[in-house]
Parts: sequence; C-alpha cells; structure tokens
Amino acid sequence: MSLFDVSERAAKYRADLLAFMDEHVYPAEAVYEEQMREAGEPHFQPPILDELKAKAKAAGLWNLFLPYSEWGPGLSNLEYAPLAEIMGRSGIAPEVFNCNAPDTGNMEILALFGTDEHKEKYLKPLLDGTIRSAFAMTEPAVASSDATNIETSMVLDGDEYVVNGRKWFASNAMHPNCKVLIVMGKTDPDAAVHRQQSMLVVPIDAPGVTVVRNLPVFGYQDREGHAEIVFENVRVPAKDVLSGPGEGFAISQARLGPGRIHHCMRAIGMSERALEAMCRRASSRVTFGQPVASRANIQDWIAESRIDIEMVRLLTLKAAHMMDTVGNKEARTEIAAIKVAAPQVALKIVDRAIQVHGGAGVTDDFPLAMAYAHLRTLRLADGPDEVHKRTIARQELRKYRD
Repeated sequence: MSLFDVSERAAKYRADLLAFMDEHVYPAEAVYEEQMREAGEPHFQPPILDELKAKAKAAGLWNLFLPYSEWGPGLSNLEYAPLAEIMGRSGIAPEVFNCNAPDTGNMEILALFGTDEHKEKYLKPLLDGTIRSAFAMTEPAVASSDATNIETSMVLDGDEYVVNGRKWFASNAMHPNCKVLIVMGKTDPDAAVHRQQSMLVVPIDAPGVTVVRNLPVFGYQDREGHAEIVFENVRVPAKDVLSGPGEGFAISQARLGPGRIHHCMRAIGMSERALEAMCRRASSRVTFGQPVASRANIQDWIAESRIDIEMVRLLTLKAAHMMDTVGNKEARTEIAAIKVAAPQVALKIVDRAIQVHGGAGVTDDFPLAMAYAHLRTLRLADGPDEVHKRTIARQELRKYRD
C-alpha cells in the first residue's frame, strides 16, 4: 500500500461525487448564472441550489467534511482531500454538498465547543443546510493577521456580555439564510496575551448588531457576501461563550487548521479545471495557420501547470495524513506550507488559462476571472502568506538553536 491509499468507502464517495458533478452540478452552472442575472440581487438564493442540495442529500453526499461519524460519514482528512478537490472545480459545488466555508469551520466549532443548546439551535440546522453562519474575527482598525490585536470588547455585566466593536470580511453574513455569528473579542484585556480573547455565539438579528455593507472583492459581489458589521451594546447571555472565557485564541487555531486545508484542496480542484480549460482553448484556436497548442511556450505552460499541480497535491495529502496521524499541531509546518503554495500555484495556472483565452478570459463568459479574484483573496484569508512563511521559518530556525 502507498502512503496515500484511501479506504474503499472513500473511493466509493469519490466515484459517486464525480458522477453527481457530471450529471447535476456542471449542467446547473449556466442555470445558476441565469437565475442570478434574473434576480438582479447579488445575495439571492437561486432555486437551482436548493434543488441540487436536496438531490445531494438524497444521494448521501452530504456533510462529507465532518470527521465525526455522529453527524456525517466520519471521513479522515486524507479521505476527504480528493472529495474537496472535486468540489473545488465548481464555485457552486461546496454549498450543494453542505461543505462550504465558513459554515464548515463553524460547524466544527459548535460540534467541539458548543453547548447542547447551541447544537440544537444552530448546529443541527447547519448540518441540515437550512441556515447559514458567519465567523466574525477580522477587524478594519487593527492588523488582524495577529489575532491578539482584536479590539472588540466583551464586558461581563451580570449574566450577560456586552459586546462593542466593528468587524469586517465576515464571509456569509450577506447570505439570506445567515442566522448566527461566531464573534471573537476581548473579555479580559489584563490576562496573558493569548488568554484575553473569547468567542461568543451571537444571533445575527440580535439588538445592536448592524450589517453595514458588503465588501466587493475585485469588483465582484460574492453571493454569500463579506460583511462589515458593527456591534453596539449587544447583550449576549454569558452561557453563549464557547468553551469558557479566555479560550477564543485556542478555538480560532483549532478552527483554522482544517479550514486552511479545505481551502487548499479546493484550490487544487480549480487548478485542474483551469488547466483543462487552457488545453481545450489552446487546441481549438488557430493563430497564424497553426493551433495555439502547437506553440512551444503554451506547451511549456501546460507542462509546468501539470508539474505544479502534482507537487502541491502531494504536499496537501502529506499535510492531511499528518493531521490524521499526529495531529494539527505537529502538522503546522505542512499546513502553513500548503496555505502558501496552493493558492499561488492555482493563481499561476488560472493566469495562464486567462492568457490563452485572450480577451474572453477576463470576461464573465468563462469562470476564470472570478476564480482569479477568489484565489487572490485566498492568499489573505485565514492568514496572509507572510504569516504562514513566518511560522515555517521559525520552525526551521528552531532546529539550529543552541
């Protein structure tokens, strides 16, 4: 057996998922775009998505990301990796299978740290795909790549916390079905630096919560949105603090490890689809009497893209294997490495595909321009490249300390 052999059940899920994508998801992409255009509302929930979700649930292709058999198939990170890659080939696929960020990370938080009440009120509907959620950590006033900078205050007043602050890039908060926020703030500014923060479960319609605006990304109004949210004297029951006061930083690290590897898996899927589009376009277009695919530089791009994909896929599988076998902490270097490498490789391949498509590549007639915007944003989401490089460098330097 090779290191990355998967179980029979994971192979079955992969085969079923590929068939579902071919039969249902890819043909629905044009329907999705048409329904969004007709609605004229960027945060509209098109009916085709709900139809696809019902079919996916009936097919047993649901909540595949959760490693807990109580709520899903209980696949390991290594088993889930090829499935996430397949879903990453289509922008609508993750939600179809209820494997979309940031809900995946929020469901893991509620599963691990939520109370029975949280699980009943929010986790179960999230698992059913009937509501959505957002994660509110990043703030406009501070460099949020260092989570200890977070300034949102959470002051205990009797049996309630009073929350004041401003968040942004709360992805999913513009979704019409978003019902709950997981909010990170400071409950004890005088505690040790990594014990000052806590996380609260806050209904999005709680008094004092104001969704100020959506933040476009490279001009795109993403359907789930990236919201700026203001909290003004929002009163939250003390029982809604997750895992206890001072646990916010630890929870954020527990959440972001799996989230990062999911992003990287999906980025590989988008890389594959971009390479496929590049090859098809290069084979079908003729310039100066010859197919574009006959040009040496185009062949170099195609070959280099295949090499890049295979390298980053192997690194991602290694990270997944380590997360399963020795834990996220021991795999932190590999997780940081793929978070840098996967989006950069995907961006490079999408950029090549855009170039081969010519002017059409930067239009919405093809998914490449939107994919580029999403992938470029991914170099900032869940920590910018520079923070992950710092993590890797510190791990390397530690080997040479006296």
